[in-house]
Amino acid sequence: MRAMIGVATLELSIEGAQSLKDKRSILQSLIRRARAQFNIAAAEIDDLDMHQSSIVAFVTLGNDSRLVNSQLSKIVTWVETEYHDVEVLDHTIEIF
Repeated sequence: MRAMIGVATLELSIEGAQSLKDKRSILQSLIRRARAQFNIAAAEIDDLDMHQSSIVAFVTLGNDSRLVNSQLSKIVTWVETEYHDVEVLDHTIEIF
């Protein structure tokens, strides 16, 4: 059996953030809740010093690429619906 690794990369706009402290507070909450709800790994990977944008990656693995893709798609939808102060500008899902 082969393990499938899935990565969802989200380009986010955080219009309400007036400082890096505001942005980090929002992202820490988002990442903490995503880890708890979906049992995935997550981290901010780019735009670290920009206070109104961020690129966040979510990573999961499994033995079925359809299930991995489904879980990552659910995370994207969850961010779009649960975090009203964050706008998903773009996203990609890759399975390895």
